[in-house]
Amino acid sequence: MVKKYILFFLIAFTSLYSAELVLTGTVISNNQKMIPARYMGYIKKVNFEVGDRVEREETLFELESAEFDILESQADLALEQAKLMVDVYQTRLNVFKKRKTRLKRDRKMMSKKNFRYEMEDMADSIDNVSASLESAQVMVKQASEKTKQFATVAGYLKVKAPNNGIIVDKRIRVGDMVAPGMLTMIIVDMDHLEIEAEVAESDLKYVRQKKVVTIKIPSLSYRASGYIKAIVPSANPMAHTFKIRVHFEKTNEMIFPGMYAKVYVDLTNELQNK
Repeated sequence: MVKKYILFFLIAFTSLYSAELVLTGTVISNNQKMIPARYMGYIKKVNFEVGDRVEREETLFELESAEFDILESQADLALEQAKLMVDVYQTRLNVFKKRKTRLKRDRKMMSKKNFRYEMEDMADSIDNVSASLESAQVMVKQASEKTKQFATVAGYLKVKAPNNGIIVDKRIRVGDMVAPGMLTMIIVDMDHLEIEAEVAESDLKYVRQKKVVTIKIPSLSYRASGYIKAIVPSANPMAHTFKIRVHFEKTNEMIFPGMYAKVYVDLTNELQNK
């Protein structure tokens, strides 16, 4: 009988000091991107469907560019014309400066009155051409800014993936009209996953940032170590629970967001300190 009591006491003592707090959670992605349209137009081409894996900088979809192409051509033409005007006025200015130099060299062959008249006329011509040259240079600068703006818009017409991932939602088809800010696709990064779990307010004292925990994904018989990355300070007022984020290294390609998971928090040290 004494042996039974001793055995019972040892079992109770061991279970007390090897207690665990078990939390249920869900696998989530730490890098989910909402892809909006950034330019108004009709969808010309969609390169991926739901479930497809995409790489960073791959073109997800394209918008019609007929109207844009016309505006871009007009901007390019305006820039070329402005540059041509700069070349013309620069050439005229060089010609007048050479004439002025030649006029000074032939000064002895002219009367003072004629020389003064020619110099004043030459100065007026140089001033006029210089002013026209400055105006043309301003036009070149403005036209260059315009072409840069169109180059930026051109990037909006071809929407590229911001990171590697899988398309989990697609809300556009060829021929659809989109507007700036309209949600078109959702991409989930499958390489940076976390577990989001809820902890009761009464158990919040057992969790802290950087605390090492054990995580399990029952459907895959997957077990690994992780740590509490964050405690979200927004409580559920109905259930009086708080959310925590658990970081872990993904070592199984079959782990996907949405999977059921368990988080085991070791309470041994906490119970021993009481």
